Amino acid sequence: MSTDFRVATRPVIRWMLKEDLPTVLKIEEESFEFPWTKSDFLSCTHQPHCIAVVAEVQNQVVGYMIYEMAPHFFRVLTLAVDPAWRRKGIGRSLVERLINKLSPHRRHQILLEVRETNLVAQLFFRSLGFRACRILRNFYSDTVEDAYQMAYQIPQVPSCPTKNRIARYLA
Repeated sequence: MSTDFRVATRPVIRWMLKEDLPTVLKIEEESFEFPWTKSDFLSCTHQPHCIAVVAEVQNQVVGYMIYEMAPHFFRVLTLAVDPAWRRKGIGRSLVERLINKLSPHRRHQILLEVRETNLVAQLFFRSLGFRACRILRNFYSDTVEDAYQMAYQIPQVPSCPTKNRIARYLA
């Protein structure tokens, strides 16, 4: 009898703790050809505008996401799920948690960059409603690879908002 992990294992998403770093680094190493280092994680997580969260199942860290907050958008800096827990809704739960933080009055967009060769990530984010909006040439310092900038925007926000109340009536 097979168990549907998506039903049985709703992840708990919480702030990343210092004690989580060894597990996060292991997931990072198993997930990326050019992984972040411990110092990369520490440098980023010590910035006041960066938020690091983990997904936990049965008291085990199985995924993480680090994002930064800008005045009008969030930017996902890195996201990964333990290979043994992939395709079980962990990554989706992390991203949906961030989507639920969007607001038409504050941060109304999520941006991220994906390597042009990372088709799995491109399809994953597309399935969540992200769309490629730009090609960033030679984006990565470790290769000459391009990146696709992908964006998720809540539908309530007009693509070109008016600057003031009077401008609405002049159109």
